[in-house]
Amino acid sequence: MRDERRTTYPVLAVAIVAIAAFVILAVVVRINGTVYLDEKILLFFRDPENLAVPIGPRWLEQTVVELTTLGGYPVLVTLVSAVVGFLLVSGQFGPAIFTVGAIVSGTIVSSMLKYVIERPRPEVVDHLVHTFTASFPSGHATMSAAVYLTLAALIIRLVDRFIVRLYVLCVAILLTFIVGMSRIYLGVHWPSDVLAGWSLGTAWASLSWLAVSGLREARRHEKAE
Repeated sequence: MRDERRTTYPVLAVAIVAIAAFVILAVVVRINGTVYLDEKILLFFRDPENLAVPIGPRWLEQTVVELTTLGGYPVLVTLVSAVVGFLLVSGQFGPAIFTVGAIVSGTIVSSMLKYVIERPRPEVVDHLVHTFTASFPSGHATMSAAVYLTLAALIIRLVDRFIVRLYVLCVAILLTFIVGMSRIYLGVHWPSDVLAGWSLGTAWASLSWLAVSGLREARRHEKAE
């Protein structure tokens, strides 16, 4: 079994930075300190003569609408269910429990924060897709980060080659970035919502990894004794 202690400190550092970023954003948002920059960024993605129309060709808008579903619950639940199912039938019960626990708990925390903070959706531009919950933090950004980074961590545990691990991590980060940017382009989230979602999802995936690593290390010590 691979010694994971050498990766603990970098992951811990990522978790601390992500948590700090989320807390700072939450405080600044509560005092409306991001409104000016949020509005500027939202307007950047719209036609100045018609704010209902996003920049770029028509096909780009449709492409972004489809890409944003990569962070929606139907796609994420389907993906996680398929992965967990594979882990269960292959007898890897520990990783299956880790995956379900990390993602379900992340979903609960994200939903609770939306309910507590209750930030309204942006009204500066027209929404290009329907929304049903509060704005902060972005659920799509949070859960795409939590899910894709958690799955990346799961795969990284199973491979030794650095280039493979780097590729998996980059793909997870890219998917998370695409989902978050799609929410801004579609006008359904303030940019600060997305930044907070990325921070929260990254923190949750990192903390989940640290929790599992700690348990594995404790079990190794028990067996050694």
